[in-house]
Amino acid sequence: MLPDITVFGEYTYLVTEVMWGAVAVALLSYAGAFRAAARTVAVLYPFAFVWDWYTLEVGVFAIPMRTGYEFLGIPVEEHIFMLVVPAMVVGAHESLRKRFGPADGAAPERE
Repeated sequence: MLPDITVFGEYTYLVTEVMWGAVAVALLSYAGAFRAAARTVAVLYPFAFVWDWYTLEVGVFAIPMRTGYEFLGIPVEEHIFMLVVPAMVVGAHESLRKRFGPADGAAPERE
């Protein structure tokens, strides 16, 4: 049985974003990959924004457990999501590379 996090009411989605954002920051810190994550977010954010805006507009999904605050037509929580997800991916990838070396066995790249 999963814990009922809806006790946070309208802040439920925001709380989950902050929690997973903290995990992403920890991974990025461990790997020393904040610059790589920032570059990745900067490239992906415009695509994610348009994709998110469109899917919300046409009714592909709805977000009931949110604060209700929007910025540029998208819930604030979704903007955070669009930062957290690529940061988490970069953090996980770079943490694995730091721990185990490159996946192809080549020498690690230097920035």
